[in-house]
Amino acid sequence: MHPTIDAEHHSGIRQGCLGGTRVDVLQQLEDWLGDEQAQHVFWLNGLAGTGKSTIAQTFAEITFAEGKLGASFFCSRDFGDRSNIQNIFPTLAFQLACQYPLFREKLLQVLRANCGIKRGSLCSQLETFIIGPFQAMQTPTLIIIDALDECQDEEPASAVLSVLSRYVDKIPLVKFFITGRPEPRIRSGFRLKSLQPHTEVLRLHDVKPDLVDSDIKLFLKTRLADVVKNRSGCSFMEDWPSPQDIDALCKKAAGLFIYASTIVKFVASQHHPPNERLALIISLPQDTSHEGKSGINLLYTQVLDQAFQDVDDDFYLHLRSVMGAVVLVFHPLSIKTLSDLLGNCGTPFRMYNALRALHSLLLVPDNMEGPIRVFHKSFPDFLTDPK
Repeated sequence: MHPTIDAEHHSGIRQGCLGGTRVDVLQQLEDWLGDEQAQHVFWLNGLAGTGKSTIAQTFAEITFAEGKLGASFFCSRDFGDRSNIQNIFPTLAFQLACQYPLFREKLLQVLRANCGIKRGSLCSQLETFIIGPFQAMQTPTLIIIDALDECQDEEPASAVLSVLSRYVDKIPLVKFFITGRPEPRIRSGFRLKSLQPHTEVLRLHDVKPDLVDSDIKLFLKTRLADVVKNRSGCSFMEDWPSPQDIDALCKKAAGLFIYASTIVKFVASQHHPPNERLALIISLPQDTSHEGKSGINLLYTQVLDQAFQDVDDDFYLHLRSVMGAVVLVFHPLSIKTLSDLLGNCGTPFRMYNALRALHSLLLVPDNMEGPIRVFHKSFPDFLTDPK
């Protein structure tokens, strides 16, 4: 089978949610999994940096401990074998065979009959490796696929989701938990007529802000308290960081978990006094440059590189004009209004086409009338930084 071993949830150094955070989201996932009448597929949708993979890791750990997890595949653009969609179904089948003896028996029968089946199409892989054995087994289980958007895929709609849409109703006892940014291929895949009725969607950027802020404050308190414990040679005030410091940092994070994590990394630098680094962050409430250099700029660069790999110079000029307007207008405007404002950038449709690959970084409505909004101030700061 040649499975991708380090794609499993217990491989590598992936971290789950801090205890006491994301409680409502995790409860919603457990309720979905326990409801026999719920949809077979759950899409955890979220902008870049909102914590999808961290939640997926925690959900995998919880369900594995409860004996409900059958298999998992954590995709990653940084590793060739974990960004190759041809590896997903064979790896899931291998894990399922290790978990369930009857599944293994049926899978072995297939492999003995055709040892070259792994090189088949995604459709034949899913049908042969997973659908067939499960239909014979009739055992409820959960399959997790994290960060599907990070896989190499040339299809206009996700090839994995397209194949899944054909067979999802043939294995009613199996549930699929899938995370991914709302990028064009992923959105198109989940909108397929045969998959959409079977899919429940949770958008992390739509979770109530007060719940997210509460989690971020707990994260900041805990991680900065760890800094104090690990830096015995530094002198800290008794209440460092103060509640006012935490409130200021939470306001800067503005719902973006990766931003909070980046702040902690910046403050915890081994080469600087943590209290000075924290004071520097708080003293510049409107500035995001330090956090950008500490890691968040890399995230934005990766997303943009992936979104615009094969476009020409004319498209770049058009994109530049559109993005310039989006990040510089004082009040968010709709696609239609921006098109009227810019004039020379073409029709509203052409403008929407320029923005369709940026759903992971901007709040882009599905219509021409809703306002386009920036999710976090660090993104326009990144775009307008000459460096």
